[in-house]
Amino acid sequence: MHSLIRTVRKIFYLVLGIIGFPVNLVIVVILFRGNCGLSACSSRYLQAMAVVDLLVVIIEIILSRIKIDFFARSFLDITPVCSVRYVLRRVAIDCSVWFTIMFTFDRYVTICCQKLKTKYCTEKTATVVLATTGILLCLKNIPIYFRFEPWKIIDGIPWYCSNSHAYYYDPVWKGFKRFEKLLTPIFPFGLILFLNALTVRHILVASRVRKSLKGQNQGENSSDPEMESRRQSVILLFAISGNFIFLWLWYILNYFDVDDPLDSHGEYIFSQVAYMLRNLNCCTNTIVYVASLSKFREKLRNPLEAIFT
Repeated sequence: MHSLIRTVRKIFYLVLGIIGFPVNLVIVVILFRGNCGLSACSSRYLQAMAVVDLLVVIIEIILSRIKIDFFARSFLDITPVCSVRYVLRRVAIDCSVWFTIMFTFDRYVTICCQKLKTKYCTEKTATVVLATTGILLCLKNIPIYFRFEPWKIIDGIPWYCSNSHAYYYDPVWKGFKRFEKLLTPIFPFGLILFLNALTVRHILVASRVRKSLKGQNQGENSSDPEMESRRQSVILLFAISGNFIFLWLWYILNYFDVDDPLDSHGEYIFSQVAYMLRNLNCCTNTIVYVASLSKFREKLRNPLEAIFT
């Protein structure tokens, strides 16, 4: 059973790397070229998310998962390089999650807070928020570099990364592990549920009021572009939150050991599936957003023309 799930995992990450890299690269180029029907503020968030998703594909999928499964030992496995690689993996995944939260909050402000919207929903604010978030997440992950020790030493060269003894038993490291899981993904998981619930509630209440006024003034059958736009916003929000919640849920359940009733084979399968779904979300975050944009879909039909013309 273990060999079967390992084979499935290898194929999954290979396909994800082969498809995810070119697709995310095309998305990055198209978003940076603009003309996708987005405001400058939204474009800045989606550009950052697309770049981070591409980094997840490169660092987490290609240089880590695929490299381990299909390639022999290389300089990437020297302990200091391996430690840096693991730090970059954590930074990329953290940024993927938190940039999604920052964009969700921006959409909440845009729809629900009209007074704050003019000050907060600007390209400059988006740049500052993204830069600050990225720097803080980089600083947060620096201690991870010191959690590893060489697994073996060959001809005086330390190879591979093995968790140090202190990582399992030192109270400081235990506290850091809890802080890590709380920061990503437990707190963002609850936050995205909360923000989307508030946004959807505001849209539904405003739509009922607007529909009532339109019915009184122009008749029930008159079209309302504003209500159609809000309906599309609700659909997009459910797609975003549903994608994030479903794909991260299993990782959170795995963290809380809900697989304890399973035998060792079941626990192994549950753990591997949880990590695969987590990585799938981090590689496809931006795709969920841009797939709803008609202008972007038009460009994606002919990506070479969209990139070079």
